[in-house]
Amino acid sequence: MSRIVDRCDPGRREWISEAIRKVEADSNRSADTHLHVFPLPPEWGIDLYLKDESVHPTGSLKHRLARSLFLYGLANGWICEDTTIIEASSGSTAVSEAYFARLLGLPFVAVMPASTSPEKIQLIEFYGGRCHLVNEPGMIYEESRRLAEECGGHFMDQFTYAERATDWRGNNNIAESIFEQLSLERFPEPSWIVVGAGTGGTSATIGRYVRYRRFETRVAVVDPEGSAFYGAFSDHDPDRTAEGSRIEGIGRPRVEPSFLPTVIDRMVRVPDAASIAAMRWTTEVTGRSVGGSTGTNMWAVAELVAGMRARGERGSVVTLICDGGERYARTYGSDAWLAERGLAVGPYVEALRAFLKTGEMPVEA
Repeated sequence: MSRIVDRCDPGRREWISEAIRKVEADSNRSADTHLHVFPLPPEWGIDLYLKDESVHPTGSLKHRLARSLFLYGLANGWICEDTTIIEASSGSTAVSEAYFARLLGLPFVAVMPASTSPEKIQLIEFYGGRCHLVNEPGMIYEESRRLAEECGGHFMDQFTYAERATDWRGNNNIAESIFEQLSLERFPEPSWIVVGAGTGGTSATIGRYVRYRRFETRVAVVDPEGSAFYGAFSDHDPDRTAEGSRIEGIGRPRVEPSFLPTVIDRMVRVPDAASIAAMRWTTEVTGRSVGGSTGTNMWAVAELVAGMRARGERGSVVTLICDGGERYARTYGSDAWLAERGLAVGPYVEALRAFLKTGEMPVEA
């Protein structure tokens, strides 16, 4: 006779099915994020668009990732009705995961560097999450694993699963959304898409998608001071480590598993003072409050557009508003905070103001 081990649990399957319905229903209620035109002089022949990920229900690009990670965990059977969710995060992913955990009635613990902005900590707690702060940023991974083992919970591990939890072929991922929204523009296939890397999931999704769809669009990834990604990319060194970034949400002290250098065309290292200056300048020009990682994007975009103008190129460029500046009022938005850290943003702000008039960027601001 045949031997059988049957682990079918109808009750658990029913709970997972309902949980997936709730997560999908949340997505169905949310309209796609807007693609704003940034006001470059029309005679330049270059159109710049900002995809505003700050309008997601939890206020950042990480809402997409959190939704994908929950669906991945549910479909894999890793998350069930009594699972405590643990995540290692510098803030925004934890905010979004706390939202989805509350939606499903699950406990949530965010393991974060002690330097995480108070605004993000408050948001996580608002959604019912608990913050577990560590003094050494590099310890968030092991501490998350320890807590998950201790309570029998599930470590979401965004840094490993970001690139595989998202369907890079389409299914309304961020890349497909960008190209659909550009379809009626004068340059519907952008010359460049510029993004940062925290997990590496966004650059992996976009880089794979443009190759899969056979677009000529190039992907540029920006990296702040203190991050390991730029050095790893430039020196072909996947084991590179660094001290970590002061720009929350991007840059890492190690090369994360979801970072795929093979789908990236260019990397740009951006000084922290330039990132914060570009954050403030973007708000000054557009009236939209943006965070530090958006500033990192925008500094590199200005350099890239200046290079296109110098070569007489026309086309479009797309980057992201990753989150809103209100999350950083007591850090990047505070002159006293910048002064304490020796970050002089003034020269970079003036360089960006001059860029809009001349189309040129200095080699060093």
